[in-house]
Amino acid sequence: MPNEDRLSPDECKLSGLHARIEKRFAGALAFHLRAEFLADPGFTILFGASGSGKTTILECIAGLLSPDAGYIALGERVLFEADRKANVPVPERKVGYVFQDLALFPHLTVNKNAEYGLQNLSAAQRQRKIAPVLEAFRISHLAGQYAREISGGERQRVALARALVIDPCVLLLDEPLAGLDHSVKSRIVDDLREWNQDHRIPILYVTHSREEVLSLGDSVVVLDRGRVIAQGTPHQVLTVPVHETVAQLAGFENIFDATVDSIHEGRGTMTCRLLGGVMLETPLVRAEVGARLRVGIRAGDILLATRRPEGLSARNVLRGTLTSLVQRDVIVAAGVNCGVGFEVQLTLAARDALQLAPGLEVWLVVKTHSCHLMAA
Repeated sequence: MPNEDRLSPDECKLSGLHARIEKRFAGALAFHLRAEFLADPGFTILFGASGSGKTTILECIAGLLSPDAGYIALGERVLFEADRKANVPVPERKVGYVFQDLALFPHLTVNKNAEYGLQNLSAAQRQRKIAPVLEAFRISHLAGQYAREISGGERQRVALARALVIDPCVLLLDEPLAGLDHSVKSRIVDDLREWNQDHRIPILYVTHSREEVLSLGDSVVVLDRGRVIAQGTPHQVLTVPVHETVAQLAGFENIFDATVDSIHEGRGTMTCRLLGGVMLETPLVRAEVGARLRVGIRAGDILLATRRPEGLSARNVLRGTLTSLVQRDVIVAAGVNCGVGFEVQLTLAARDALQLAPGLEVWLVVKTHSCHLMAA
């Protein structure tokens, strides 16, 4: 069948991945994945909590699991289609996969690890394949060292090189940079981006980190309990979430039930009533008076004052009582009761300068456009 022919590296370029995957798991850990998405060349982030189906999607694309229904296609090339009983064998899929635990062989050298998927080639051919990839990921000088002898960041680079020497048409990365510090992670990602400028293949990158979504992704697919609940650019999906689960993943610490109290079309806002009688001016959305919504506000978007502020452009100034202070590394999470409980994030310096302590009367300042509205 033509679809199952191997693709050359040039034929891989600019081929998007289209997947519609349904997979059921029975037993005590019963789970039903039903997800459809498109991944164009570049970084597509699979984002969601543990158990949402991210790794299952990668395993289905790689051919390590067979979906119960659906299809997986790279451009016009079908890798799996349940209705036609098409299922391309793993070695013929041209899929690179970097597992979370990397799966390097500690007793083999960097060179031997990198060439592991090229056993059908001669030694000279293998070397011609791996040399440019080792150079692109700055590990040529480690070629003769054993995997057990190199650093964590260097092992990540070797795992990437091993996945890329086969000239894959899609690259799957299952939290490959977990545990690395930010500077090491950034350098590896920069090298991978540079490599992909020439190859232009889809890269599916699994992460739990909102920061990685915003810094790495060209697009993001958000999963919740086996379903795609949002997809688009990171800015579209995470900055202005329309689903509460996305808001929670995106770092909106404050999410409240709200009822539309009044609409101010002339100034593009409306007033929403929270439980406890708290009134918030929010951006105007399509909703009628009395409609029920959810309001999300990031803890870092709220200002805290120990005296009532005056002369501000912000429309929401709420009086409350400081109920708790919890230090989280270099950030302090302050709990404030304004009729409903808010979390506010402060620096250590701000906490000390304001001499904050539980029981203190405080005021919260919230900009109108820091209030993000979602369906109830």
